[in-house]
Amino acid sequence: MAAFTCHSNMVPPGKKPAGETSNSNKKCKRYFNEHWKEEFTWLEFDYERKLMFCIECRQALVKNKHGKAENAFTVGTDNFQRHALLRHVTSGAHRQALAVNREQLAFESRVHPELRSVLKVEVNPAKVAVLTTVYWMAKEDIAGEKCSSLLDLQKFNLCQALLASEHSEFYHPGSAREMQAAIAQVLHNEDRHRIKASPFVGLVVDETVDVLEQRSLAVFTTTVSPCSGQTSATFLGSFELPSGGASTVAGKVAEVMRSFGIPTMKLTWLRADSASLVAERLSGAGAALTSLCPLLMEMHCLSHGSSLLPADSIGSIEYLQKYETTVDAVYRLYSSFRGERNGLQELQSVLDLCEIDLGSPRAIHWTSIFPAVEAIDSSWPTLVLLLESEAERSPVAHGLCEELKKFQFVAFTKILLDVLPIFQKLRRFFQIEDFDLSILKPIVSATATTLQAQKSTSGQNLQEFLNEMNEHPRDDREGESRLYYKGVELANCSKVHLKHFERLKESYLESVRGNLLDRFPSSILEAISSFSAIFNPKCYPQSLEDIGSYGVSELNFLLQAYSRVVVSERALSDFPLFKRIVFSLSQLSFKDLCVKLVYSSSEMHELFPDFAVLAAIALALPLGSVLAEKISRGRELLQRGRTRRGKDEGLSDLMKIAIDGPASSEFDFALAIEYYESTREPGFIVAQVK
Repeated sequence: MAAFTCHSNMVPPGKKPAGETSNSNKKCKRYFNEHWKEEFTWLEFDYERKLMFCIECRQALVKNKHGKAENAFTVGTDNFQRHALLRHVTSGAHRQALAVNREQLAFESRVHPELRSVLKVEVNPAKVAVLTTVYWMAKEDIAGEKCSSLLDLQKFNLCQALLASEHSEFYHPGSAREMQAAIAQVLHNEDRHRIKASPFVGLVVDETVDVLEQRSLAVFTTTVSPCSGQTSATFLGSFELPSGGASTVAGKVAEVMRSFGIPTMKLTWLRADSASLVAERLSGAGAALTSLCPLLMEMHCLSHGSSLLPADSIGSIEYLQKYETTVDAVYRLYSSFRGERNGLQELQSVLDLCEIDLGSPRAIHWTSIFPAVEAIDSSWPTLVLLLESEAERSPVAHGLCEELKKFQFVAFTKILLDVLPIFQKLRRFFQIEDFDLSILKPIVSATATTLQAQKSTSGQNLQEFLNEMNEHPRDDREGESRLYYKGVELANCSKVHLKHFERLKESYLESVRGNLLDRFPSSILEAISSFSAIFNPKCYPQSLEDIGSYGVSELNFLLQAYSRVVVSERALSDFPLFKRIVFSLSQLSFKDLCVKLVYSSSEMHELFPDFAVLAAIALALPLGSVLAEKISRGRELLQRGRTRRGKDEGLSDLMKIAIDGPASSEFDFALAIEYYESTREPGFIVAQVK
């Protein structure tokens, strides 16, 4: 792992070099890299002679009966540099050899028809038209039952491909699901190639539970291309999850890893987005996977709409469930009102802004949605007046009115207004594409400190509420007072109730703080902070004279954590020069520098192999806006699909196409047709040679 794809002078740890240069003018020996075979499929190595060859060029010479070699790759070369491979693959001789071999294969296929399937040939346009329609429907989340009418519409609009010829008995609307499975297979094969080429991989697992207690695990992956340094976020699928504990989740993740060919040594990050009611199980899953994946680090991020607390904490804080039930009832009762109830239009606006579907079976965590709580707070006087006016004829309105007028409801709303904006900043951090890792540790620490302080000293909104309350003596009870807020008398304001609220406040704030620290343990914060210190030029000292001792402790932390894939002594020896170069690249961002290091053709990749490995690990971090959008889209499609279908059959394929499918013009429909027809009729020759 210390050397990954496209690297030219590294050998995996513990392996004897396959070959080395015989050129004595070289300053250092260069070795043949086994990983080159993965990128250059035509490359072969003679272990006895220690020479590398091009299979295509040698084959073309034999078939064309040329007596002498036209390039070094036909007789063998010991120029073990990736640049030599790149020069050869773009050379005229290599391209000519490929053309000769294709011509020979075409000739042989006429004699042996069974070889036709390996040729890239045109397919029936009518078949492509049907698959294009099915593909577009999945991308636009259009129900499969509409397939027949859409095909009829295209015929009505004189779509020549559908009018010109028949598209065989296989291509009918009832087979749309099978076609989508074939399309998804094409996309998943691309995923496997991407994973195979990536030096390291990050995983995101998102467990969801619907109203029928059906559990599923949506899995995403982040990969890094060694030939460009660019990162990709991919949806691997939604998988049914049997009932069970953390071992069940870990087992399913391991099963997905095997299915997509993810080696345990490649998995460096596991991120759990706690949108489900049982998200705490994922923490145990991470611990179980760590025993299988020695480089794995686990992080639990905050995503939009997810609860700030796991299910067991919500259950232990008695009032939390009561508060969410009350807010849910208010939104369901008043969000649809228009016209004369203008004061409550803000509630409907919140549903639109936050894309909250009240008809969805998915639980809505109202205490974690800042705009929803903010709207309840600003609409509170109007809500109380409306509920009072309807209380006599509506038991529901009466009950809600009594609940909203309680001191505890208003005060707890103010606590949420103090807490939720802090977590909004954390959520935004995980959605920034070119993220600054250096701020994660300080912002988590500052958030924990703020929550601790609010236990003893009230936050701004709660303090303002306490100051704005008006106290009036009670006529019926000597020594007691009535408390008014914005002209409304508050209920349950006795000393006993106030003490109970203080306990609620402390319990809630401590639970939120503890959950935050559980999501970001010190080890993950230290690792991310160390990556930032080493690879973020903007974190370096302002003066070149001050960089001598800079970053030594952070580098030592990373070298110890990833000792299996780096050579520590070499990295420490290279560090002084590495720092001077990074200092001169102050205009680069963290991501820019990592991309430059991982890019296999860059000089920095050649100069600093261990830092290239660490940079690849950092780039595999499952963060950024693209990934956040795909996770959000996945949840939306999963819930909508379950509501529409009632079961998950074929839903994962639909989600794959909708989330990761490229524009129709960029998709390989010919390959999808081959996959589809091979499942319908084994041995069927897909290509129709004309």
